[in-house]
Amino acid sequence: MELSVAFTDLGLKEYKEAWDYQESVHAEVLNTRDNPTATTNEGMLIFCEHPHVYTLGKSGKQNNLLINAEFLKRINAAYYQSNRGGDITYHGPGQIVGYPIFDLEKLKLGVKEYIHRIEESIIQSLKKYLINASRIKGATGVWLDAGTPNVRKICAIGVRVSRAVTMHGFALNVNTDLAYFSYINPCGFADKGVTSMHKELGRVVNFEEVKEELKRNIADVFHLNMTQYVPE
Repeated sequence: MELSVAFTDLGLKEYKEAWDYQESVHAEVLNTRDNPTATTNEGMLIFCEHPHVYTLGKSGKQNNLLINAEFLKRINAAYYQSNRGGDITYHGPGQIVGYPIFDLEKLKLGVKEYIHRIEESIIQSLKKYLINASRIKGATGVWLDAGTPNVRKICAIGVRVSRAVTMHGFALNVNTDLAYFSYINPCGFADKGVTSMHKELGRVVNFEEVKEELKRNIADVFHLNMTQYVPE
């Protein structure tokens, strides 16, 4: 049985605004589960981009942010402590940020399998562009050249699950300015690099095309019936 979820693309959206929107959708999904007569969403997949921002997860260490508040202002970046899992990461223009608000009870998935499927959706999407990506044992996200000294991350994942409904999600580097990663130890790793589709392919990538590919693969991997939703 397919789960019916809505899809919305918020475009360029401040991090805190997107976080607040996730919280409201999360509450709607729980309301739908608890109240069978409710007409709100069973779930939602949110895509957006953020202006330059660094976010620190619950298990993160603040010293993985390598710059001070004054320098943050100089590079026009914000900083937030988030309630997601994981350590520190960067979001910015040219990066597809995905926030699945999915009910794992209805999907009959545990958290590990949920993250595995998010990773699989990214891996399958990158295949279209002949980018061979994979996982690393003990480290969430999607990586290139795993098991070699040249290992590098192309997609970060950090999630929160409350009452079996997910929040936060993933960030795929498409045409991202990778210089901003030099100001942090990405996801807490000081010994692993970061890359983007742009860097790997040597060209600017069609951003909207990648979104469509990613949306399609998420629907396939999670067996979702996805409908378009336009927020008021």
